[in-house]
Amino acid sequence: MARAKGKGFTPSRAKNLVGVAKVLAPALIPVMAPIAVRAAALVSDRYDHFRASRLGVPVDELTRYSGHGARLHARVAGFAEALDQLRETERGYVEATEKRLGQLLAAVRAAERMPAPRRRAAHRAVAADLDVLGTDLLTRLGVREER
Repeated sequence: MARAKGKGFTPSRAKNLVGVAKVLAPALIPVMAPIAVRAAALVSDRYDHFRASRLGVPVDELTRYSGHGARLHARVAGFAEALDQLRETERGYVEATEKRLGQLLAAVRAAERMPAPRRRAAHRAVAADLDVLGTDLLTRLGVREER
């Protein structure tokens, strides 16, 4: 197929486009900069909401949970809040569980500085312990029947 005269991307056409861009760029930058800043802020806000929903915490508390163990840290904090419902009726259980949660939180914080394989192993151990504690808590709250 033969091309029609004047069609296609030629070196002279590229040179003309670069010239036009040089003339238009100074005029477009002041217009586009605020739009780009607003778009970046919107993307950042959406990402914060996404992370907060994954952790199960409000967006304003997101800064409390960072690092590789953020999800476990949020689980421990949520578990501690749930224990408040049992504080009056099962004081001994609550005190023992809070002590264990403190140990688990210390393990999560210590794991942040470990090499990746050791950190993942520590996180798996903490998550398994939280699963056991969670099952016990649900049973005590009457949500789950004992087996």
